[in-house]
Amino acid sequence: MRKNIRYLIAVLSFLFVVSGFFGGAAAFGASPVDITFSLDFIVLGRHAPWYVALDKGYYKEEGLNVKIIPSQGTAQVMQSVESGLADIGLIDVPGLVLGRAAGATIKMVAVNYQKSPYAIFSLDPGANVTKVGDLKGLELGSSAGSFVPNIIKGFMKMNGVDPNTLKVVNVAPAAKATMLLSGQLKSIEFFVMSKPGLEREVKGATVKTFLLADHGLVLYSLGIGAKEEYLKKNPQIVRGFVKASLRGWKDALANPSDAADRQLKYAKGLDRNAIIAELAILKDLAVVPDTQKNGLGWFSPAKMKTSLEFVLTNLDVAGTPPKLEDLYATGFLPEPPILP
Repeated sequence: MRKNIRYLIAVLSFLFVVSGFFGGAAAFGASPVDITFSLDFIVLGRHAPWYVALDKGYYKEEGLNVKIIPSQGTAQVMQSVESGLADIGLIDVPGLVLGRAAGATIKMVAVNYQKSPYAIFSLDPGANVTKVGDLKGLELGSSAGSFVPNIIKGFMKMNGVDPNTLKVVNVAPAAKATMLLSGQLKSIEFFVMSKPGLEREVKGATVKTFLLADHGLVLYSLGIGAKEEYLKKNPQIVRGFVKASLRGWKDALANPSDAADRQLKYAKGLDRNAIIAELAILKDLAVVPDTQKNGLGWFSPAKMKTSLEFVLTNLDVAGTPPKLEDLYATGFLPEPPILP
């Protein structure tokens, strides 16, 4: 009888160790799992949280060897993930809707940007855009192929402003800031994280920032996504990646100075002050009542539905419009939640 009890205890102890191993952390010297993670753009200060997670060893604690690669927008990120060049990507919800309509199989498992970063920059004196009504008849500098002007038009429509009055001028992405600051454009659209750089360069005027999310736009933005097949085959790996990443987000938002120092180890060409400034803006996008209560990365199906409906209504969606359940997968956020 005692031998049977000892045998049962030994078996249960073995299963405990094994379950702990497959839960994420490497054990018995097992090799870490290689993961390639694609950012949404070239490496900038807004990406510091991912490098904090890397530098502090949070990924290694989950048994992961993470490689971070740059990109040139959500479309390229999704191409990388779909092709296998990247296992996991930082993906924008509007881009995800368009991608799913075109046949992509990616789903989001965490939303990092609770507020969308789309902003309109103008000057005072100048167009001085500070309220929704100022968008009527506005000249807006954008880039060919960008869907942001359509988001702005949808925002105007929902606020009772004729979207057909918006005058969109297509210019090269690199020229937008210069043309605004030189007075050649009345306004431009950029992610709100561009604000510190614009403010540093402007002379004799004040940069005005109109963040659509602060004026009623309800639209999830960037978050962690992977192919459905990958999520099905590697649930514990994805959970480990999400947990480690959100720990990096928590630390970076709490201590931007330390985050900047850590990111500069991997991206030496960045400006330390610019990283800190971008993190301050990023905190406003990520830390909202929902995440203060439910943890970083959290999202609600109701708000995801609102985001989907906004995109389907205001963007040119080619292909079969995705259903709500096509956009996300639950069960990948850490328990207990990682509160900001």
